[in-house]
Amino acid sequence: MSTYTQLFGKQVTFVTSDPSNPTVGQMWYNSTSKVLKFLGTTTTGAWAAGGNLATARFVLAGAGTQTSALAFGGATPPSNQTEEYDGTSWTSGGNLATGRYALGGAGTQTAGLAFAGIIGGGNQSSTEEYNGSSWTSGGTMGTANRYLAGCGTQTSALAFGGQPGTASTAATEEYDGTSWTAGGNLGTARRGLAGAGTQTSALGFGGKTTVNVTNTEEYDGSSWTSGGSLNTARGYLAGSGTQTSALAFGGFITANSAATEAYNGTSWTADTSMATARERLAGTGTQTSTAAFGGYTTAASAATEEFTGAGAPVTKTVTAS
Repeated sequence: MSTYTQLFGKQVTFVTSDPSNPTVGQMWYNSTSKVLKFLGTTTTGAWAAGGNLATARFVLAGAGTQTSALAFGGATPPSNQTEEYDGTSWTSGGNLATGRYALGGAGTQTAGLAFAGIIGGGNQSSTEEYNGSSWTSGGTMGTANRYLAGCGTQTSALAFGGQPGTASTAATEEYDGTSWTAGGNLGTARRGLAGAGTQTSALGFGGKTTVNVTNTEEYDGSSWTSGGSLNTARGYLAGSGTQTSALAFGGFITANSAATEAYNGTSWTADTSMATARERLAGTGTQTSTAAFGGYTTAASAATEEFTGAGAPVTKTVTAS
């Protein structure tokens, strides 16, 4: 029978503690715990409970990663609160200058972007930029808007869709860190959609026209083209990831939804559902490492859920007989 050395050209490493940064396929023997282990990958995704927001809210925005996330704005009432997540718990950050909800978000925990939304019953076009401790004014959008999607970075962001008036819009705006300019229109005007990716490689999916839609569109920095449709039409959902590796979760179908779908750049496939069905939530991260937070169940929610997607590295114990 072939040995591990013969098969892989290397010996199993003996260590007193597990390596801090192993590579997928690496095997080692922990002499302290007397256990043989290797780093494999998950075959299905899974949601797990994370730390609760300090303030329950919905129609909020998010930015960053699963272990370094930012939550800001939201209702009820219109909130100026910002909270920062370290992968375990939320702590207070600097307040938005103006409390708002149904806003868009982009960027990172230390370089966030908040734009549009509802203030005092009216749509807003103002932008605020976060430096990790406080918000300052940014460039004004071309059109006051609400229930739009956003993605990208603080200095290269994208805003698309939404509801500037009584009807949904197909408009896209691009931000360069100073000012907003018009981009290419979506193929389908809609509000309550989700976004992922970057300014030049974005993904817009789901949302509502007069009905919930399954439409996915891909942006190349100048124009939108059709992508693979969601399996389930829904609005007011959240998303994370990139144009070729995205995650869609939550939202509203005929009731609040817990459904999760993963996108590979061509098509969506159903994944493990969230523990709690909710709409008008926020999310951030990658397809294999996402944080979902806030939203609406029968009331505003403070819950956070963390997703570990299929294909994510995981340490496994090897047993032998």
